[in-house]
Amino acid sequence: MAAERRADRIRQSLEQDIVTGALPPGARLDEVRLAERFEVSRTPVREALMQLAASGLVDIRPRQGALVAALGLKRMVEMFEVMAEMEGLCARLAARRMSAAERADLQRLHADTRRFVEADDPDAYYAANLDFHEAIYAGSHNAFLAEQTRGLRQRLTPYRRIQLRRQGRLTDSFAEHEAVVQAICAGDAEQAERLLAKHVTVQGGAFTDFLTTLPEAGGQAAELARTHRSTG
Repeated sequence: MAAERRADRIRQSLEQDIVTGALPPGARLDEVRLAERFEVSRTPVREALMQLAASGLVDIRPRQGALVAALGLKRMVEMFEVMAEMEGLCARLAARRMSAAERADLQRLHADTRRFVEADDPDAYYAANLDFHEAIYAGSHNAFLAEQTRGLRQRLTPYRRIQLRRQGRLTDSFAEHEAVVQAICAGDAEQAERLLAKHVTVQGGAFTDFLTTLPEAGGQAAELARTHRSTG
């Protein structure tokens, strides 16, 4: 368990370095140097790199080791568009299929995140946020959809996590979740789908703001976000 916690700590730190540009695309991630940096053995470093590879942030190549993967802005926007549609469908089905007990559990999970908003703790909020979204995936009662949505979400985890650091985003996210919960519990499938898709979509100002903070972004990022906002 301790080794898993070390690997998770290393992964989160490297995620932050990658999405903020401290580790640029193509940068080599040397296990020995990383072990020295984090004052651990190479085992949790190797596990962290495997997790990052699974999320698409790192490429592990024969004879070259681990390198920071290049995820272009256009590709990222496309992935968020698909993510929004998939999560929206999960919400639509959940509104139709969730049992009374599942709806009560969703309400409880949502209420539990309030304390992290009040404490302005984006990391704790994100961890609780995962449970909230997982409850909606499960509530869709479509195992294949849940599996595919979860897989894409994992690839976008660091980008979704960092959005929560934008000033005021925790409060906005909580309010958006509140509306989604109300729609699901009311059995309003169309409204639930629309609201959760909007929560994730690249059309939101939060994502536009996030894109323009990326080191390689600049005007290209803002233009991409505007284009997808106007055509989505």
